[in-house]
Amino acid sequence: MAGPLGLGGAYGAPAKAYEMAFEHGCNYFYHGASRSKGMAKAVKNLVAKGKRDELIVVVQSFSRIAPIMEISVNRALKSLGVDHADILLLGWHNKRPGRGIWEKALELKQKGRVAHLGLSGHNRKLFPVLAKDEGFDILHFRYNAAHRGAEKDIFPYLEKENRPAMVAFTATCWGRLLNPKKMPPGQKPLTSAQCYRFVLSNPFVDLTLCGPKNMEQMRQGLEALNAGPLEGEEEERIRQIGDHVKR
Repeated sequence: MAGPLGLGGAYGAPAKAYEMAFEHGCNYFYHGASRSKGMAKAVKNLVAKGKRDELIVVVQSFSRIAPIMEISVNRALKSLGVDHADILLLGWHNKRPGRGIWEKALELKQKGRVAHLGLSGHNRKLFPVLAKDEGFDILHFRYNAAHRGAEKDIFPYLEKENRPAMVAFTATCWGRLLNPKKMPPGQKPLTSAQCYRFVLSNPFVDLTLCGPKNMEQMRQGLEALNAGPLEGEEEERIRQIGDHVKR
């Protein structure tokens, strides 16, 4: 089981920030596009404490060449000090992965190098199709207050239970929803916790990713865990801000 707030390791937070988040129930460690030393050190420290079985280690590869993808996965596992990843995420695919990549992914799964297969992309209309494919266990897609296309193109076509795990990224819209200069007149900027709560309030989102740069940003993100779903006027305000930011 994964906690609702996943951790991205690409932005420079130190190991102690990830270890603190783990103690608050955040166990989805996304070692993705930029494989930082902070996350790698945190994983090694947690494994040394006997916590490997509580971690969900996600390794991403953007490679479109099967042998290179295998090399990339092996390097990621070595950097983390683990012998397998819980999830191999095929990165930025806007159509079904090519035969070579898919067969290599299945081979890595058969070898025990990865346990589950996932995909990330920006072609929203592809996701309902992939959600019916038994080969995919996890799907990563963009969803935030300013980019709500998933509400039209993805969520209405998903089954409530018999589906892959749905993971949303860019909850803060690359920081734009936090920027005072991007707000409508008279409105305060959102907090990162409000952005995560907005995403997690949707019943079809199982987990949203957090990409902290430092300890303080991690603490701000963790506030979302105790605050719970959005309601009424607060959610409507966030949607209005999202519409303004998008325009």
